[in-house]
Amino acid sequence: MLELIKYIVDQFAEDKENVSYDVTEKDRAIEVSISLSPSDMGKVIGRQGKIAKAMRTIVRAATPAGSKRYVIEIREKGGDKTDKDDEE
Repeated sequence: MLELIKYIVDQFAEDKENVSYDVTEKDRAIEVSISLSPSDMGKVIGRQGKIAKAMRTIVRAATPAGSKRYVIEIREKGGDKTDKDDEE
């Protein structure tokens, strides 16, 4: 699933070398934290969060039934801005 997330982010991020992924496995979910350069934040999140929302929908649809769900958090590298999946 991480490969799918990386593919989607790479389509929008211009500074691909500066993108990092941190995967944390919890009891019921797998959290994927994506750190981007400040210039790529708006491109990956999209207007009103439409791209981020679509990415979460695609990942949710691709996740097999009965497995842990994925929580995607998009954050700015070196900053405090974040876009977090609030469906818990």
